[in-house]
Amino acid sequence: MELNKIYNEDCLETVKKLGKIDLIITDPPYPDYFADEYYYHEKIIDFLKEIDCKQLIFWSAKAEFPLDYTAIHIWDKARGVGTMYERIFERNGQKGYKVFRGQKYNNQLDATINRDVLTDHPSQKPIKLISKLLLDNSKEGDIIYDPFMGSGTVAIACKKYSRNFIGSEINTEIFSRSLNRLHEYDKQILLKL
Repeated sequence: MELNKIYNEDCLETVKKLGKIDLIITDPPYPDYFADEYYYHEKIIDFLKEIDCKQLIFWSAKAEFPLDYTAIHIWDKARGVGTMYERIFERNGQKGYKVFRGQKYNNQLDATINRDVLTDHPSQKPIKLISKLLLDNSKEGDIIYDPFMGSGTVAIACKKYSRNFIGSEINTEIFSRSLNRLHEYDKQILLKL
């Protein structure tokens, strides 16, 4: 399977072609937040049981997590939004917990201050948060898989910190936007050289 690429397909198709991966960081659809728009169904992350690597899976603060796990971490959004935190379930990893503080972007100014861009994806995660998870749980050259790529934040963090990535995004419109975001990131890097 080609590395450093997002595939416009259901993650169940991508998983059939995956070789060895070192880490999963993902933000799948939740049962209580844009469930229909993001194609949520009750067994949406069951396939992760079959992948033997460390996994960091964002999940709603309001819904039960359906898989086994070794730790629960908290993303404190540092602002009064509908849900002030989300949980990050760690599978096949350490026991314990961490609290990650990182502002959820409400506007482009928030994103710019945090050296990021604001996409129109309502579940976009901050680049600083994803970067911290990536740096704490992988090393240069590792292969990171995000089965629900969304706005492309995991891919951007991987590019920034010399990790390889594979992503899946089933929604064609969101897939196109994440490709554009990667392209813009690459252009900015070239301008700095």
